[in-house]
Amino acid sequence: MQTRNAVAIIGAGFSGSLLALHLLESGPEDLTIFLIERAAGFGRGLAYGTRDPHHLLNVRVGNMSAFPDRPRHLEQWLASWGDDEIAHPAAFITRRAYGDYLGSMLRAAVSRPNGAGRLLLVHDEVVRLAPSGRGLRLTLAMGTQLDVEAAALGIGNLPSAPPAGVDLTGLPDGLYAADPWAETALHRLSKTAPVLLLGTGLTMVDIALSLKTRGHEGTLFGLSRRGLTPRRHGELPPAAHETPKIPDVSLSRLLRWQRERARKLGWREAIDALRPATQALWRGASKEKRRRFLRHLRPWWEVHRHRMAPAVADQIEALRASGQLVIAAGRLVSASQRGMSVEVVWRPRGGGHDQAAGFGRIINCTGPGGDPSLAGPLIRSLIAEGAGRADPLRAGLEVDDACRLIGAGGTVNPRLYAVGPITKGSFWEVSAVPDIRNQVVEVAASVLAQLAAQPVVVATHAAEGASPFRSYDRPIL
Repeated sequence: MQTRNAVAIIGAGFSGSLLALHLLESGPEDLTIFLIERAAGFGRGLAYGTRDPHHLLNVRVGNMSAFPDRPRHLEQWLASWGDDEIAHPAAFITRRAYGDYLGSMLRAAVSRPNGAGRLLLVHDEVVRLAPSGRGLRLTLAMGTQLDVEAAALGIGNLPSAPPAGVDLTGLPDGLYAADPWAETALHRLSKTAPVLLLGTGLTMVDIALSLKTRGHEGTLFGLSRRGLTPRRHGELPPAAHETPKIPDVSLSRLLRWQRERARKLGWREAIDALRPATQALWRGASKEKRRRFLRHLRPWWEVHRHRMAPAVADQIEALRASGQLVIAAGRLVSASQRGMSVEVVWRPRGGGHDQAAGFGRIINCTGPGGDPSLAGPLIRSLIAEGAGRADPLRAGLEVDDACRLIGAGGTVNPRLYAVGPITKGSFWEVSAVPDIRNQVVEVAASVLAQLAAQPVVVATHAAEGASPFRSYDRPIL
């Protein structure tokens, strides 16, 4: 399909949908935007596709506007529905309601006179992306090909990694759910069956609440290496503090500095004050410093930084107090089928005798992964053809400061961008709405500047590799 002055956005969750809206609003009148989504529905993605009323946002309404320059946008949208209780900056709304918010903006965009025919919603999957005379050619699963000047990956979180040290792939689907969000993950599960939840973070919280909603009565056993669970938000937003000047010291000394600030300000305030500086701190850290953080501090950062809404925390505490939800620290040793159940052996953290128990199902709740090798055919083909590469710590795809993919040999593709969690390896904190929306604004400006520019000379970050994306000999327009 030939379309002049076109951009493709692959993925229509929050990252991709918001990028489409910004390009539509700021781009030229002749710009066509293909927003391509393989799953049903646009604007929701995995995070906001849930229908469970107990699944709440873990960020307050006041900080969840889709537009950084319009902080009350979400609040005003909620007020238009006449519910003053949730149209409050301190409220935590359902993730389904937030998906409605995003979907309403897309519907409004395609119905406006300047949006009709410019934003095209494509329900299909991109399986290959290659250079073409105009820029890039996308091949879709249904056989369609699209030629565009630039493209952006907004595919959201990568699949969860399989548990280390134990191969669960041989277990039947009814005994092991590798994807906790799959439609079959909770299907045909006896209400009285004990369930092993691998991981004790926010994904475990969601699945435990989903099981509660379904009336599950069996024990929910949460297992992770440290047995840490997300902390709760305070009843009121924490007091604002200026972003501190962060000392350039070792990771251990930096931890001591942060603990001292937490004692003075309160841990929530100390963590939140770091938010504006987190990406710069990560970008400036050496590979070894990042590796040490991921190995030793990441679990502690995650449970303090990504918290539960108070109403969610109350439900989790009630499940634990009743004994239905049990949290343990340890690691999985083995798992084998025993009739209609799975026999599990796990080893407690810090030593002690191995423990054995039977479960009706194991559900992988370890949370979003970062290994691109576990992604779909598009990401695998980009890496195989040299157009992209994994971050050195396999936390996502590697991108430069402008969010352009870095491929084989360090080659930067000036026409291929990425936004959202797929860039976590380069920016770390880029999974929450407040971080993504700022990134999207910058990427939209870069894409539009790209479309208006003269032919581009591809930059290189290292020795050249054999990437077919290395050079272009035609103008973008």
